[in-house]
Amino acid sequence: MIAATATYRRVMALSGPMLPVISFLGRLPTAMCQLGSLLLVAQTSGSLATAGLVGGALAAGQTVGGPLLGRLADRHGQRTVVLVACWFDAFAVAALVAAALARAGTLPLALIGLLAGAAVPQIGPLARTRLVALAHRAGADERLINTALSFEGTLDETSFVLGPALVGLSATVAHPAVALALAALLLAVCGSAFALHPTARVLHPTAAGLGPRAEAPPSTTGAPQLTAASDGPPVPTPDGRRAKTPEVRPARAPMPRAVHGMRASMALQGVIFGACQAGITALTERLHQPAQAGLVYAAMGVMSAVAGLSLALVPARITLPTRWRAAAVALVLLSVPLLFVRSLWALYPVVVVLGVAFAPHLITLFGLTERLVPAGRLSESMAFLTSAVVGGQALALAAAGRLAEAYGPSAAFAVAVGAAVLILCLALGAPSRRAATPTPAAATPAGSGR
Repeated sequence: MIAATATYRRVMALSGPMLPVISFLGRLPTAMCQLGSLLLVAQTSGSLATAGLVGGALAAGQTVGGPLLGRLADRHGQRTVVLVACWFDAFAVAALVAAALARAGTLPLALIGLLAGAAVPQIGPLARTRLVALAHRAGADERLINTALSFEGTLDETSFVLGPALVGLSATVAHPAVALALAALLLAVCGSAFALHPTARVLHPTAAGLGPRAEAPPSTTGAPQLTAASDGPPVPTPDGRRAKTPEVRPARAPMPRAVHGMRASMALQGVIFGACQAGITALTERLHQPAQAGLVYAAMGVMSAVAGLSLALVPARITLPTRWRAAAVALVLLSVPLLFVRSLWALYPVVVVLGVAFAPHLITLFGLTERLVPAGRLSESMAFLTSAVVGGQALALAAAGRLAEAYGPSAAFAVAVGAAVLILCLALGAPSRRAATPTPAAATPAGSGR
């Protein structure tokens, strides 16, 4: 435990104490807007169908927009991209509140929700990328990098527990609009603080993650030509005119195949989240204690966060592919008891114990992705993983919710078990050597200065 504490102190020293606080507060709106929009639209429109459509549009926007925003951050740096995104998203969330309170129609609400989701500034994935770059610049070993990812994963888990709790409190004490107004304020203030933090300079635009340099096509006149990266003036052509060299854009580095399996595994983790949420809600309603649903889900999140922090105690000799397989086995074994839960007193321990497997699976996938992807596509890849969770959760929540209505809570929990089995298949089928060895481009994060 003392060794783990010392390691986390080293992680905190990489960025200073303020960046984790800013990034944590900056990612809270992501956890607040989904539930907040559902409650707000349901209350103002009186239609659960409209609320579900707006919530689905919000999730769809984030699923599609997340990787695109990450790609922009890789190309242009985090500072400008996050500043634009956080302010646009703050105005979009405020517009959603205003439109809902004005009782706008379903289509305008869904379109605003789509824009609000697409503009989510992805502070969680970008904070991971920044912290990894700081660790590499400091010459950190693999253990410290894995601990940094564990720390970021714990911040994510904590935000997804605290965010809905803040929404529920605001809705109970005042109005759901208050929670979304707070989310818009956090987006503007903390998003700007994250973008302007001095550590943003460690990730500046760079070609480190690009593939082989693209050459200009050979001259048909026999005159020498410059490549896109050449220096010096253009070479005159035989007729005496100065040849204008076309600007050739370097090709993006290819993504290793193993990354696609990790993305699928992350989406299936989102399916588990959505199915569990649907099953827990259905069971607590059947037991006439619907208020317990949030508490049960929060307890699962707290246990997941604790498990994430505990990963610093795992010996370095246990490789990331081995951890992926171990987490997948745990997901299968610990999700099966959900099928037999019939009471609240049984639900709490089963769900809490299941939470032990969540963070290790998520954090391991982030670690494997960090080691495999080209440096210039790290932000995009981290954002893709987060978006995969959001997309999988939204789809599973809709599908498992209908199954729970038709066949009972066990049907929703069966979806979670099925997703866990598929995760195990992906983990067992992943190539160990390739997953354990970083690609040359991934050895150094883009712009890290190494």
